[in-house]
Amino acid sequence: MSNSGLSRLEVGRQSMQAEAAAIQLAAERLDASFERALDLILDSGSKLVICGIGKSGHIGTKLAATFSSCGIPSVFLHAAEAIHGDLGVYQPGDPTIVLSKSGSTAEVLRLMPMFKKLKSPVIAIVGNMDSPIAAAADVVLDGSVEREADPLNLMPTSSSTVSLAIGDALAAALVKARDFTKEEFATFHPGGQLGRNLLMTVADVMHAADQVACAQAEETLREVVIRMTKFPFGAACIVDAANGLAGIITDGDIRRILSQEGDILNFKVGDCMTKSPISTQPNVALGDAVRMMEDRSSQISVLPVVAEGGKLLGLLRLHDAYQPSFS
Repeated sequence: MSNSGLSRLEVGRQSMQAEAAAIQLAAERLDASFERALDLILDSGSKLVICGIGKSGHIGTKLAATFSSCGIPSVFLHAAEAIHGDLGVYQPGDPTIVLSKSGSTAEVLRLMPMFKKLKSPVIAIVGNMDSPIAAAADVVLDGSVEREADPLNLMPTSSSTVSLAIGDALAAALVKARDFTKEEFATFHPGGQLGRNLLMTVADVMHAADQVACAQAEETLREVVIRMTKFPFGAACIVDAANGLAGIITDGDIRRILSQEGDILNFKVGDCMTKSPISTQPNVALGDAVRMMEDRSSQISVLPVVAEGGKLLGLLRLHDAYQPSFS
């Protein structure tokens, strides 16, 4: 990758494109060895140890967290610390993934005989398939790259990215092989927005109908604005005589209506509302409701909540979906 005369922006783009190309080539090289690596992990029935040093160590730390998050108990073993007592983390049969760009990292190479004594099957992700670490491993995955993505071809960029991608590919395949479910995933992620999206439902965070501005189609815009001021949730739900959802008016709708001519505040709500708006139900996972609001060409910030028959139950705001709970 020559960078002569290139701007900083162009160099940045070239770097990302080089890493993407390296991952694509690595994906095309995956073969039966990948399947054997999966079998070693699945057949062990024990924790997974991921070992490396330097930049490979940082990648290993991330991969240990990824495997643990999908139900494969995993720990990171620093190659230098291993020979000073950290090998005590092992139980016989724990499989090991070792990471090394050169395939000859001294600290890792020194551990290879110890892994055999610990009856640990070794999966090596290396950048040199003819290296001593590759020769000593039980399964070898090709993490080689033509060159690094930085202008000097020195920093672990493409190589570390490929190692990370191969590790992520193993984790993804294990999710598939073990029929790991969203519900199981949620048990390992109870905190943060991910936990909220997986564990909570719309009913947990919505505002009930009696706390929301509501109106009927024959009422005036003035009456709706007064109620929206009392219940400032960004929208008013328009209902029929049976309290079924008929439409919605949002703050944005009000602003657009105010740009029109005439006796605006006496406009009938039914002439201004969005009819048959998108809605959700109380038992829907919070994450699914968030996607309904965000994964659209034009995002929405409020979502009416209705019962099976269309009766209005309340309103969900995008703000509430992201608001942390301290209960």
